[in-house]
Amino acid sequence: MFFLLLSAGCLYGNRVSGQNELQYVGELGLSVGGAQYFGDLNTRGALNTMKPAVGIYYRKYMNDYVGIRAHGRYMQLGYSDVYNKNEFQNRRNLSFNTNLYELSLQGDFNFFRFEPGSLYERFSPYLTGGASIFYYNPYTYLNGVKYFLQPLRTEGQGTALYPERKPYSLVSYAWLIGWGFKYNISRKVNVGLEALYRFTQTDYLDDVSTTYAGTAAFPELPNGQPSIASQLQDRSGVKGTPIGVMGRQRGNSRDKDQFLTIELTISILFTSYNCKF
Repeated sequence: MFFLLLSAGCLYGNRVSGQNELQYVGELGLSVGGAQYFGDLNTRGALNTMKPAVGIYYRKYMNDYVGIRAHGRYMQLGYSDVYNKNEFQNRRNLSFNTNLYELSLQGDFNFFRFEPGSLYERFSPYLTGGASIFYYNPYTYLNGVKYFLQPLRTEGQGTALYPERKPYSLVSYAWLIGWGFKYNISRKVNVGLEALYRFTQTDYLDDVSTTYAGTAAFPELPNGQPSIASQLQDRSGVKGTPIGVMGRQRGNSRDKDQFLTIELTISILFTSYNCKF
C-alpha cells in the first residue's frame, strides 16, 4: 500500500519548485483521539468502548500529492463480555485492557493538490496506508488485583497438556489502511481528521484465541485452592455452571485481532529557502 500510494502520486509529476524561493518540505504534528478494539470479545464491530489515543508524527512532502509519514502513538484498548448480548459470550465473562505503543510508517496520497498558504488549494481528502510495529501487554482484574495475562498462559501455552501451543509475543505488527482530510488554516498550521484501521498479525491482543485449556492444565495451590491462571482462564462460574471444559471453544483462532483509531491532528509546517539562481 505504501509503495502503491507513492507510485500513484508520482504520476501527477513534481511541482516546478525552481521558480519559488519558499518551499514546504514537511510538517511536525500531534494527534489526539480514540482507539477501538475488535476481536474475540468484540465480534460485532461495536464502537462502544473507545479509549484514549495520542501520537506525534513527521510527514515529509514528496510533492503536492504525496507524503511519507513516521507516526508514534500511545493508546489504550479493552473490552468485556458484559457488553455482549450473545448468551455464550456473556456467560464466558472474559475481559481485558492493554496499553499499546505503536510506531508506523505510512504513505499519504492527497486526492486534490494541497498547497499550504494558497487561496484555493488548502483542503484535501487523502488516503493513507502502510505498516506498524507495536507492543502490548493485556491485563485484567480479579478481586480488585491487576494481573498481566501473558505470563499466566491462560490457554495452556507451554504446559504438558499443550506443548504445541507456544506463548505469544508481546510485540507484533499490523497492516494499516485509512482515510482523512486536512485543511491549511495558515501558512504555518494544518489541521485534520483521520480514521486508521489495523489488521494485526496477532490473535492475542485480548489473550483469547483458541479453546479452553481446562483446570487440569493448571496445578492447584498448596492449600488446595485453584491458581490465579486457572481462575482467569474460565470466569464463567460467577454466572452459573462453569462452561470452560477442556477443548470447548474460547475464541476464534481463524481471525486475527484488529483495532481502529479516529484522531484529530494539528501540525506545524517546515519550509526551506531555495535560491532561484
